[in-house]
Amino acid sequence: MELRLLVTFEKVATVLSFTRAATELAYAQSSVTSQIRALESSLGTELFDRLGGRIRLTEAGERLLPYARQIIELSAEARAAVTAAEEPTGSLVVGTMESLTSYRLPPLLELFHHRYPKVRLALRTTIGDETRQALRQGTYDLGFLMEAETDHPGLESEVLAVEPLALVAGAPVEVSGTADLLRHPLLATEPGCAYRDLLERELKSVDPAVEFMEFGTIEATKRAAAAGLGIALLPEVTVAAELAEGSLVRLPWEPPFTLRTQLAWRAGKRLPAHARLFLEQARKLIAEQG
Repeated sequence: MELRLLVTFEKVATVLSFTRAATELAYAQSSVTSQIRALESSLGTELFDRLGGRIRLTEAGERLLPYARQIIELSAEARAAVTAAEEPTGSLVVGTMESLTSYRLPPLLELFHHRYPKVRLALRTTIGDETRQALRQGTYDLGFLMEAETDHPGLESEVLAVEPLALVAGAPVEVSGTADLLRHPLLATEPGCAYRDLLERELKSVDPAVEFMEFGTIEATKRAAAAGLGIALLPEVTVAAELAEGSLVRLPWEPPFTLRTQLAWRAGKRLPAHARLFLEQARKLIAEQG
């Protein structure tokens, strides 16, 4: 089995599309098709079921996929070991989220841009289930998670920090317990953010009919809160500037749940040197941010 055939197979198996795989690998679609056929011929079995315009892995393809990924990762690791004296190089697709991309990661991205220019970073903004699924499928190399749980089936992860949350409004309002939140309009980002979903679950234990005014992004939610439209629970790091300048005030309510910022990758995946470097620098940066 040639390595290039396994690389093509892994890409097709990940995206389940010959056309998309050809685009991402910069091949003609006919080349991808011929490579898959060559691999199937060498193994004496079909790796994909062709179902009209769709494809799916056969049982043989499912069995081959984890081995193909291990071989590809070992090849990259071997190359990195031989060139260890050279500066880090390679591509890295990282799943992230608005709260981290905008408020925690800029110093890390700046560091890699200036100190490690041969590491090609690609950030993909997804949250929760989407990030975990992309990691399991191999679409992402690493992914940031902000979750209460730290055990994610099929993934390995490292907790980088406990992520404080702040209940904020444009002016002081009376809040002494969870039920008091229901007396005020509730502002939120889209469903899927762990802190929004956990707050909703907590409030529905008091009132199953609870509703939120959704603003999509953290920035829009902050502006709505500052304008007096309601109260919002957001990561403290995202509202630190507004709290300091007084356009938002922190309300005296502590959520009964704890979120942890984590960096995750597919279980069993051998992280190449530049991915381990990213993990090391992310760990250091977030620890310094406190």
